[in-house]
Amino acid sequence: MKRVRPASAEHQTKIPVVVHAPDPILWEGTISQLRRHPEVDLVDESTPHDDGVAVLVAESLDQALLSRLRTLIRSEGLRPVLVISLIREAELLDVIECGVGAIVWRHEATSSRLLQAVTAAFRGDGDLPSDLLGRLMNQVSMLRPGAVGSPAAQTSYLTPREIDVLRLVAGGMDTGEIAEKLSYSERTIKNIMQGLTTRLNLRNRAHAVAYAMREGYIS
Repeated sequence: MKRVRPASAEHQTKIPVVVHAPDPILWEGTISQLRRHPEVDLVDESTPHDDGVAVLVAESLDQALLSRLRTLIRSEGLRPVLVISLIREAELLDVIECGVGAIVWRHEATSSRLLQAVTAAFRGDGDLPSDLLGRLMNQVSMLRPGAVGSPAAQTSYLTPREIDVLRLVAGGMDTGEIAEKLSYSERTIKNIMQGLTTRLNLRNRAHAVAYAMREGYIS
């Protein structure tokens, strides 16, 4: 594949986006949708980039795709957007704990929907379809909660302020909406999220919500 657009100083403020798809038709279709937005800088997957977004298009999840996601996140430092037709119940938590914070159903992958997911992923906000969030809550609720009061859990507690923020994240609010709701600045909300994800070694907001539900902090 060749670079979709040449690099230039103009693109430095844009969101670098690399697209991975299983065949040229899907790749071209996704590129065509994203090319409409001037805030997106489409780059080739062979171009070095460690602060951008990777859009992965797939029919369903398999071990090869999960391995690719882990490589993009842990080795290449990219923020993934997964555009997929099917995620099985047993796979959902694996995807979230892997570090995927933005998921788009393929039948909903319009140009504007893709831009929304790419922007959210780049900012670290996360973006899950409402039906997937509900399925995630159901799956996590079936897991055995950790012993929040045990000695091992003392270093992984959540503060009331963190719980308030995560409860609103679980409700689908973005950073600006949470800041307005809690009367904090957006920078404060970002610092709260960064602090708890770093302290608990969590991948992103979706992973943090899953953790909070699993440990019984929110329901």
